Amino acid sequence: MKGRSLFRVATLTMSLGLGFMALTSPAKAQTNYPDHAAKIVVGFSPGGTTDVLARIVAKGLTEELGETFVVENKAGAGSNIATDQVARAKADGYTLLMMAITTTINQTLYNNIKFDVEKDFAPVALVAKVPNVLVANKNMPYNSVKELVEYATSKPEEVVYGSSGSGTSMHLSGELFKQQANVQMLHIPYKGSGPAMTALLGGEVHVMFDNMPSSAPHIKAGSLKPFAITSASRSATFPDVPTLQELGYPNFTVDSWFGIVAPAGTPKEIVDKLNATIEKILSKPEVVEQMDGLGAVIEKNTPAQFGEFISAETKSWGDVIRKGGISVD
Repeated sequence: MKGRSLFRVATLTMSLGLGFMALTSPAKAQTNYPDHAAKIVVGFSPGGTTDVLARIVAKGLTEELGETFVVENKAGAGSNIATDQVARAKADGYTLLMMAITTTINQTLYNNIKFDVEKDFAPVALVAKVPNVLVANKNMPYNSVKELVEYATSKPEEVVYGSSGSGTSMHLSGELFKQQANVQMLHIPYKGSGPAMTALLGGEVHVMFDNMPSSAPHIKAGSLKPFAITSASRSATFPDVPTLQELGYPNFTVDSWFGIVAPAGTPKEIVDKLNATIEKILSKPEVVEQMDGLGAVIEKNTPAQFGEFISAETKSWGDVIRKGGISVD
């Protein structure tokens, strides 16, 4: 009897011990996060805004958390290759994605997309927004949004707008403007924002919705006429340029935005730690200066707030795409 009792005690002790280990090991791993190198995947080539912001965040995380965070560029299919890779990655906080507005657009734009932007990711932190600006070639006969609309109304499809490619935020900003202003404009897509800007400056296209950082030098040089800011508030760079909301388009708000997400199922402790660390990084004076130089507006929010933002963006762009009958595959 005594032997059986000892056996039962030993068995119970072992079971409790294993149970305790099962409960505490993940917590310990999360507490020690990170304990080896991690990566931030970018769906575009090096040098663009998404890549630059990812490198700012990666550098800050490396300095703050004591492990290396590297940027991995995985360009292709409008960032879908990178997005799908992270969606399928292990949910342990060591593979992150610098998500951009493109991802929420692609959810509806592509018919055979493999991921679900609202279900396959754990939002971590919205990092920054970059305001867009409606600009026109300096030689165009209109000098304001009102005059542009009047001209486009009287001469349907004579106004030509350019973009960095079909399905990009520049393209869909133009489509949204057409819908809200009830005008017809001809769209010409280019292979990148550089060629699109060259076409605008040369008069090949007449107007364009562009990121503020790339248009600003040409506006200052007098080569482009700025008509309106597409964000909810005016830009500090050009405080005299009104927003489209001020000009009678209350539902027109478009910002290029960038944020960090992880695969769905990433432990909350890791997500919260990353969010708090990124907020600390974005508060550093040198980072604020870098962001100002990019024309980027720093954003600070919770993972839940970022998730709500992603859902709202996905719905909003889905409506624009479906109404415009736009598809790329």
